[in-house]
Amino acid sequence: MTQNADIRFLGKLLGDVIREYGGEELFQRIEYIRANSVDRYRGIVAAHEADRGLSALSLDDTVAFVRGFMLFSMLANLAEDRQHIPEHSDGELASVLTQLLAQGTGADKVTELLSRALVVPVLTAHPTEVMRKSMLDHRNRIAELLRLRDLGRTETPDADLIETAILRQIALLWQTRALRHERLYVADEVETALAYLREVFLPELPALYARWERLLGQAPPSFLRLGTWIGGDRDGNPNVTAASLQLALGRACATVLTSYLAQVDALGAELSISSELSAVSPSVLELAARGEPTSASRRDEPYRRALTGIYARLAATYTKLTGRAPQLPARFAAEPYPDPQHFRAELCALSESLSASGNRELAEGGALSRLIRAVEVFGWHLATLDLRQNADVHARVVAELLAVAGVTPDYQSLTEPERVALLRRELGNQRLLASPYASYSDETKSELAIVYAAAKAHAEYGPESIRTYIVSKTEHVSDLLEVNILLKEAGLYRGHGEPSASILVVPLLETIGDLDQAATMMREWLSLPEVATVTRVHGYQEVMVGYSDSNKDGGYLTSVWSLQKATRALATVFAECGTRLQTFHGRGGAVGRGGGPAFAAIVAQPSGTVQGRIRITEQGEVIAAKYGTRESAARNLESMAAATLLASLTRTEKQSHSEALFVAAMEEISQAALRSYRALVYETEGFKTFFRQMTPLAEIAELKIGSRPASRTKSDRIEDLRAIPWVFSWAQARVMLPGWYGVGQALAAFPDQGLLRQMATEWPFFRTTLDNLEMVLAKSDIAMAAQYAKLVEDRTLAEPIFARIRAGWQATHDSLLAITEQSRLLEHSPTLEQSIRLRLPYIEPLNLLQIELLKRHRAGEHDPRVREGLHLSINAIATALRNSG
Repeated sequence: MTQNADIRFLGKLLGDVIREYGGEELFQRIEYIRANSVDRYRGIVAAHEADRGLSALSLDDTVAFVRGFMLFSMLANLAEDRQHIPEHSDGELASVLTQLLAQGTGADKVTELLSRALVVPVLTAHPTEVMRKSMLDHRNRIAELLRLRDLGRTETPDADLIETAILRQIALLWQTRALRHERLYVADEVETALAYLREVFLPELPALYARWERLLGQAPPSFLRLGTWIGGDRDGNPNVTAASLQLALGRACATVLTSYLAQVDALGAELSISSELSAVSPSVLELAARGEPTSASRRDEPYRRALTGIYARLAATYTKLTGRAPQLPARFAAEPYPDPQHFRAELCALSESLSASGNRELAEGGALSRLIRAVEVFGWHLATLDLRQNADVHARVVAELLAVAGVTPDYQSLTEPERVALLRRELGNQRLLASPYASYSDETKSELAIVYAAAKAHAEYGPESIRTYIVSKTEHVSDLLEVNILLKEAGLYRGHGEPSASILVVPLLETIGDLDQAATMMREWLSLPEVATVTRVHGYQEVMVGYSDSNKDGGYLTSVWSLQKATRALATVFAECGTRLQTFHGRGGAVGRGGGPAFAAIVAQPSGTVQGRIRITEQGEVIAAKYGTRESAARNLESMAAATLLASLTRTEKQSHSEALFVAAMEEISQAALRSYRALVYETEGFKTFFRQMTPLAEIAELKIGSRPASRTKSDRIEDLRAIPWVFSWAQARVMLPGWYGVGQALAAFPDQGLLRQMATEWPFFRTTLDNLEMVLAKSDIAMAAQYAKLVEDRTLAEPIFARIRAGWQATHDSLLAITEQSRLLEHSPTLEQSIRLRLPYIEPLNLLQIELLKRHRAGEHDPRVREGLHLSINAIATALRNSG
């Protein structure tokens, strides 16, 4: 298989830059290490005979070397993203529609599903993106230049030679600081997300809908929308406050209105239609009369005059909502729009007039049509922002409110039935609990400020600005009722008379125990009459399932199986209660946090659990990889939409005898994997010390890649560590333990190996589970991991623990190959195999350098180049491994 031509091209240019800016000697040293590492992986030179050349590097050379390998990995990622068009060969909507038609699902069924569908990628600020935004900007410019090169161009529009322009961007990358000097603040995370929303999503989503309209033969509803947690996710992050929420919402509003103003201004230049040459509807004439005063040059151009009036109203709206005038002021004063719907209605009046006068091409396509679609999708809010907080915080706040109001002195001492009864009584009471004259703790004041800010957002930006309040660590019905108590304080929940909720409370089920109890708890929740009323009005009840913490709690296999079982059970309960289920999947980039191809993950969901509605988190490095350019965003958004259609409309027979056997087998395997995983991670004496010394956990915590702490508490227990640094640390040490440990022991011990092979062939869930497992194993390197294990000071502790890890890896490797009937990992996935094999020779030297730098750093060496090199190595390895956090 030949190497990607873009990788060779970009690699050569990078070499030229290193030679030019780092000198010939540095280039030769880096090239020597690279060539020797590649030869070892190709088997040309035996590992024990090879001179790695690393010992000859000075500290300055080490830092430069790590930066060079990091940049190569970054450019290789870009080249691969361009080569691998869809995430999945069947990921395009046209292919899925053909597939559905072949199984007897007609266009009417697709249309009906789309009328109630909702597909939402939700951007989060989870700290797994190690690359600075400046680096990503240069990468995106290179991507645009490569696109021009693909078109056969030799020059840019500014007359630069394209190859020279690419070389210039790589030179800028070489001289751009890769590491942040200061920790990110929430405001920084907001601006980073806005860059993607402004530069990629705002222009691309309307264009994507235009292509779908041509494919479907009619305009589909705006079922694909955007969500975000940035500025609203307070779980374990004290830096997110009401001020952060207002900042995120205000900046999003300013961004989308700025885009609308530019588009309306451009339309005014474009729609030069004369009333002397084309008929014009009365509604447009009315808009024209309210627009630019009649002048000799504009008297016969009603569309332009109407658009000056629309611009004036939009500019007034901008000033009202942002507190400042737009960059291009209106020509005259006007009344602001009360909401996006009034703005859209005036645009639609222009479109209808054009259509009625025979200008269908102008009415049903082009800039006006895209703007109308944009207003439908983005409103004044751009992306719907979720609120999230931990259930323990709500319990403390509600307890204080009830105590200060004289309702009950010790709410937290009540039993669950007593809590539910009390909260329901309070929700049905018109009286508020909070008083402006009472004194409250800072925590309570902060949580009240959040709901007051949410109510203000609804008034200013519309109800789509915030639709959901997610409760982390949900275990009981009272955890959800407590949030309604807080929402009631801001008028966002009304329980008197017919109950209503402007914001829907959503449980987040994260641990294995929570997932096992999900159906029981949600049955109790949906059986409450006031909840039934609210969900009927909304048309659904959402449940969020968390992949990260369930994996840390029970290991990979038990996590994915518990999630599968929970969603199956929830679908049954919701069907019995007559409520539509909407599932929100909290996935990370790494397989240990639910990562893997989204298309396969959605299609593998249990029958009846998608129903056209799904939300999925997009986190950290995944955002840059999937949505860094308009082209990659279009591919991945279409893949998500296509998978949702396929999962919702594919006909499935009732559970067959084989599937019943599969489920029983999976239950047995899961329990065995759980026992193995927990025996190692939670029941082995000294394991947390082994983990913290073997991996660069502490050093990752020093990176300035997020606004929230690595742990929820000051405890050093693994239970209290966030899932991201847990997964990230194991990836750096090339163990990838959260993505596979326990699986091999369970598979090897299962008595019917033939049944496992049948499951891998016939059951999409099991096949996807093994595919993701295989990718993790291929990226791991147990020999390199052994080098990291030598960092553990107590050898009597380290050796037996690592021996168990090594044996578990081997068992998983061997079982996977036997079940999938392969002679090597990824034998059946040549494209992925090539991608990973390309990277391995570049990652090994980085790992070896990182180990040496860890030793020096932990020994107390204070040379700043040691810390810089170490942090750069973390960055470089994460870039090379891609979905590692």
